[in-house]
Amino acid sequence: MAPHKTTSPMMTFSGIYTPLVTPFHEGGSINYDALSAVIENLIDKGVHGLISGGSTGENYAQSVAERLEIARFTKEQIRGRLPLIVGTGAMMTSDSIDLARGAREMGAEAILVATPPYSVPTEEENALNALAIDRAADLPIMLYNYPARMGVSMGETFLDRVGGARNVCAIKESSGDINRLHLLAREYPHIQMACGMDDQALEFFAWGAQSWVCAGSNFLPEEHIALYQACVLEGNYDKGRRIMSAMMPLMRVLEQGGKFIQCVKQGVTLNGIDSGPMRPPLLGLDQEERQTLEQVIRQLRAEIATIRAEG
Repeated sequence: MAPHKTTSPMMTFSGIYTPLVTPFHEGGSINYDALSAVIENLIDKGVHGLISGGSTGENYAQSVAERLEIARFTKEQIRGRLPLIVGTGAMMTSDSIDLARGAREMGAEAILVATPPYSVPTEEENALNALAIDRAADLPIMLYNYPARMGVSMGETFLDRVGGARNVCAIKESSGDINRLHLLAREYPHIQMACGMDDQALEFFAWGAQSWVCAGSNFLPEEHIALYQACVLEGNYDKGRRIMSAMMPLMRVLEQGGKFIQCVKQGVTLNGIDSGPMRPPLLGLDQEERQTLEQVIRQLRAEIATIRAEG
């Protein structure tokens, strides 16, 4: 198959994009003071973009109105210092369209478009869903392929139909299938790859990805930026491998046990910003899990600080 060709993308995604957590008070209401602190810390530490309304932000436990309220608050808090991507993933196309229109109205720079979960659409149905969201927003799009959560993959039929749309700029690839990385790099070079599988970040960068959407950057922004800088900006893959090796224990903790978001929120809390409880049905970490996470973070920081000091 010959590589697909199209015009240059409307937006270039480069660097570390953080899918924001949503801090809550004990009663379940949104803690906007804590969210403001998270945003300011990430901007101060140098991440390259923020994502509101992703699964890391517990979007599945929020109404469309809440998600738009959080996104508007985030946009206002950013004050033009970073691009904002608004997640539009939802079970119903109508909800995704409402989120897309809201993103356009608040002046977001881009939207994240996922497969509707649970319904298991065909590739043609999924493509029509994505194109309807595109029409509603008319903003740059980062697709989001996460078949483990959505039930189906954004396959070649989908990519052939959607990938030629003017607004489709990038894809966050979270399948974990290394063959998907090869497919995207070789057959769809006009769609920018964004790493969405943390333990494959090094491989994504080696295959030309310029961006990494990483939940762990909520609490370890500088360490995630260090890997991006080593691989993408410096082209130093020896250094990159050392940084990635130091990060692997964290990847195992985040991905094992089914408590990914809980670990990310606990990491934020360990940084001194109280991210609060999870919304049901999820529960927080137990004491042993918190201690394990804290130990892994401490070791990771020390190792990467040494690597960075060596230049």
